[in-house]
Amino acid sequence: MRPMFEQIDTCATPIGQVTLRRRRIPGLTDDDIYEVKLGDEFLMSSLFVKAEEALSDLGLAALDDRPADIVVGGLGLGYTAVAALKHEKVRDMLVVELLEPVIEWHKNEDVPLGAILNADPRNRYVQGSFFDLAKGQPTGFDPDYPGRVFDAILLDIDHSPSALLNAANASFYQTDTLTAMAKQLRAQGVFALWSNEPPADDFTAKLKTVFASVETHIIRFYNPFQNNEATATVYVAVK
Repeated sequence: MRPMFEQIDTCATPIGQVTLRRRRIPGLTDDDIYEVKLGDEFLMSSLFVKAEEALSDLGLAALDDRPADIVVGGLGLGYTAVAALKHEKVRDMLVVELLEPVIEWHKNEDVPLGAILNADPRNRYVQGSFFDLAKGQPTGFDPDYPGRVFDAILLDIDHSPSALLNAANASFYQTDTLTAMAKQLRAQGVFALWSNEPPADDFTAKLKTVFASVETHIIRFYNPFQNNEATATVYVAVK
């Protein structure tokens, strides 16, 4: 019988100790719950994935029906990436992840969705800083094809534009860096962002200085630990 709690892996990274855990909570769900922590901070739980999947669904719905080459910023437990691959219009997908252990968990199939991502030829992992590559230096998002442009960029890394995992990420949420990132999108391309906080008027205003249209979507889901409804936000900006 599998243990009720298991620490699968823990590794030092440039931004702190990252840990993968698995637990079972009888009466809550029959499935294993996978969790990722950075230090003492929870990054993701497989119990709460509705908003991560909505990031892909809403972002890709804003595209036309031509074949789409996309970037997913942040791998996590793979839910945003797998949701994207369910869209037939997706032709090619780069998943940009800073933390090498997170990529290895998927390659080694230590997490449930690793097998799905590994089996899909449209998926490719890129180890690196999304925020550095967003500036276009030195190659842009695709190290194999410098200067490549994409149809959509889907970002799920920080908790919100103001609640950052790393203080160094702050410059990304300013107009200059958003403008540099938008140069890696084709005309009518889409940038979509997940946030764990309500829509922020100041960040929406910055997006509107770069993109032709911006919408915010409130995603509602049940939190069984608090026995109430929780919300997240998905920003969708079209170039």
